[in-house]
Amino acid sequence: MRRYILTGTPGSGKTSILRCLEQTGCQVVEEAATTVIAQAQAVGESEPWSRTSFIDDIVALQRQRQLETSGSVQVFDRSPVCTHALVIYLGQPVSPALSEELERVVSERIYERRVFFIRNIGFCQQSAARRISFQESLAFEKVHEASYRLFGYELVDIPAGDLAQRVALVTSLIAADAPAD
Repeated sequence: MRRYILTGTPGSGKTSILRCLEQTGCQVVEEAATTVIAQAQAVGESEPWSRTSFIDDIVALQRQRQLETSGSVQVFDRSPVCTHALVIYLGQPVSPALSEELERVVSERIYERRVFFIRNIGFCQQSAARRISFQESLAFEKVHEASYRLFGYELVDIPAGDLAQRVALVTSLIAADAPAD
């Protein structure tokens, strides 16, 4: 089983790339933070990220999805390393649950060491879950890079550009990793 991570700037096109990868037969796993935010907002909580348990809720959902997902090739929209970047960006301490999960995913090599880093497309469209400006997203991008390097991952740049070209690049990199028959 090969588990890949797609990460990068908020609004960089990760979801569009994931949808295309899903059409090629890859098992895709949605971003946990977006789900946690959407579920909270659906019951009237406007800013769930200000809740103390927000980070631990993300970590729990990431772990649950990782354990429940099957398929020979899996592509995850973000990972616990992204959650680490979020904590650092927000200036919060790393919770014991996040620290434990980071130790587990690194020591057990849960994800492939090469991470697809989706570069920004020159703007960031805000939404109910994404209230970050483009300038803030660029700062967050740098924190993501630092977090992945801190945990020993290799970032593979997927530059801004045509969606089909970006998907083709990710697909070709995944294919190049396939075990020989």
